[in-house]
Amino acid sequence: MCEPKLHIVDDDEAIRDAMGWLFQSRNVPVASWPSAEAFLADYDPAMAGCLLLDIRMEGMSGLELFDRLTAMGCRMPVLFLTGHGDVPIAVSALKKGARDFVEKPFNDNDLVDRVIEALAFDAGERARQAGQAGVAARLATLTQRERQVMGLVVAGKLNKVIADELGISMRTVEVHRAHVFEKMGVKTAVELARILAAVG
Repeated sequence: MCEPKLHIVDDDEAIRDAMGWLFQSRNVPVASWPSAEAFLADYDPAMAGCLLLDIRMEGMSGLELFDRLTAMGCRMPVLFLTGHGDVPIAVSALKKGARDFVEKPFNDNDLVDRVIEALAFDAGERARQAGQAGVAARLATLTQRERQVMGLVVAGKLNKVIADELGISMRTVEVHRAHVFEKMGVKTAVELARILAAVG
């Protein structure tokens, strides 16, 4: 994964320079592009952080870029910079999944706060997705019988009941249970139930 940063796309060089200085002065890593087309040319799915897009740009607009990125599966939070006349358009973008919009002229502190919140949101989402992928990978190592035993363990059933339901010995249940705990990296049934609930 690339270093998380604020990705600014704005065709106004003065705005890019001003925002670059603003965010770097607050220790927020920044990269900027002069057009939507330039950003798309450099776009990498491994990019992390958030996007700050100007709605009105020469060539492809910020909204068009947002639509293209969404179609490509980009999940980075997107904030729009808007003029007063663009507010209804920005609200429409929010309904399509944009995180926020900021009206020009904007308050520096307010903008920085919103960007920091978006960066934290992205980091949290990526950590959650990585956790889910890790649990899915561990689940994939279980045998069919271990999955059956795991389901009954999580349901709160005792080894004797599990043995009766599956038609196997209690000792066999204990072995499968131990394998499930080892492969899933847990020590208790409660812990196992918790991580399974977290991934749905």
